[in-house]
Amino acid sequence: MGRALPDAPPRDRPEHSLSAHPRRTGAAGPAGGEDVFVSAPRGHSCCLMPSVKMTTDQDLLMDGPAATSVIAAKGIDLTPNKDQGVIKVVQCPGFDVERPMIGDRVTVHYTGRLLTGKKFDCSRERKEPFSFNAGKGQVLKSWDIGVLSMQRGEVCTLLCKPEYAYGSAGNPDKIPPNASVVFEMELLSFEGESLTDDGGVVRRIKIKGEGYSQPNDGASVDVYLEGRCDGRLFDSRNVSFIVGEAEDKGVPLGVDRAMDKMQKGECCLLYLKPKYGFGSKGKAEYKIGPDRDIVYEVTLKDFRRAKESWEMDIYEKVNLAPGVKNKGNQYFKTGQYHQAVIQYQRIISWLEMECGTGIEQHQRIQEFVLTAHLNLALCFLRLKDFSHVVDNCNKVLELDENNEKAFYRRGEARLYRNEFGLAKEDFQKVLQVNPANQAARTQILICQNKIKEHHEQDKKIYANMFQKFAEQDAKTGKTKRRRDDIVRTTVNGELGIKRRRRSQDANVALTFKKGEEKPSCHGNRGRNEVQ
Repeated sequence: MGRALPDAPPRDRPEHSLSAHPRRTGAAGPAGGEDVFVSAPRGHSCCLMPSVKMTTDQDLLMDGPAATSVIAAKGIDLTPNKDQGVIKVVQCPGFDVERPMIGDRVTVHYTGRLLTGKKFDCSRERKEPFSFNAGKGQVLKSWDIGVLSMQRGEVCTLLCKPEYAYGSAGNPDKIPPNASVVFEMELLSFEGESLTDDGGVVRRIKIKGEGYSQPNDGASVDVYLEGRCDGRLFDSRNVSFIVGEAEDKGVPLGVDRAMDKMQKGECCLLYLKPKYGFGSKGKAEYKIGPDRDIVYEVTLKDFRRAKESWEMDIYEKVNLAPGVKNKGNQYFKTGQYHQAVIQYQRIISWLEMECGTGIEQHQRIQEFVLTAHLNLALCFLRLKDFSHVVDNCNKVLELDENNEKAFYRRGEARLYRNEFGLAKEDFQKVLQVNPANQAARTQILICQNKIKEHHEQDKKIYANMFQKFAEQDAKTGKTKRRRDDIVRTTVNGELGIKRRRRSQDANVALTFKKGEEKPSCHGNRGRNEVQ
């Protein structure tokens, strides 16, 4: 049975969509003929590509047997065992020689039809491209096979047998059981898979590995490496190392951190930012300067997993902890803080949930866990990861509510985060525990000065704000006064006119009293009106 596209929550699926997806991603799809901005794989330039309006070859829209024969005659069989399960016809060639690799994040537009020509799904009608990780089983088997054969910008038709599409079950009300289907697909973009939150390590898989098991921290691995910088080969060797301790063998941190994502036999490209490569110091022996991006091609030949926490008894964990702690301390002293973090976190993963079999063993476990959290806080201070500093200090204070170092390091982190009041409180707690701590007194003075500076800045901000408000009010007041003056002038003018009219009327009345003839109300009106 073929693999159907995974179902999404009903609210995420358009009513007309058949192939509900794990999640919809990307910007709205382009209208036919418009330019589309396409992001290239990491490490490669982006480009502006003309969108190709996808039109199905009319001779493909016919009864099943005829359509199959036409496509088979035009296309090529993409299946590994050449069973004609996925046949591809290129409608419009791509413009880039590079193709997606396993695990790459690809973005496509597609239209799905039955062999009769009936459309059952179309991303363009939703105006929304679809993204997925190629070769990872997230979509139809035919899609995984087809998209890995495409170039950026390519438009193709895929004829898919049931076992590579919707299988014997089909899809209710949309696709009959055991139905072959045709997909038109346009590859918009693809990029490597980010293995870290900050995008510092990007992987592109050239050869997929075997099985599902992967190395863990502490595992022994045998790998073949090729390192390049700007295309120049600087490192090529077979090497064995312990995951979490790769730099002991001159292997960059980024390669070490990728190990727990790899399978035996996998060959991949790792694009490393300086933080995960050779950092700001560079690598003189390889003639690599500071802050340079590098690329490693890594083949995982074999590995032996370390025991997981649940596979060890408490005695084994307690006996291993001192050696791991010492390894972390060595990394810290040489400024290899990321590597030190790995070692201290191993201790916590082993012992944090353990209670021991007696008071003495319990106290020893608590000591290891407390020390590991304190050391992690110090590492994260050096790495300027202040949230993790606070978290680890809080863990220490849960174990020891009067721990001087935890208060001090948490205070430092809060001071760096401009939380001056909270930092001052932490340093004051340090003095409560140890009144002789002069460093804490100095930090309190710094906090007080920062608080004062902050208040002065607030005063200036609010003073400027109030000044602007006052100026605005003054402008508003002037405008209002000007408007009132205009109104007042208008009213006074009208009153003056009325007074003058009353005065004139009074004069006319006096004249009539003296015997003058009253003018006619009709014939002489215009001549006698007040001007």
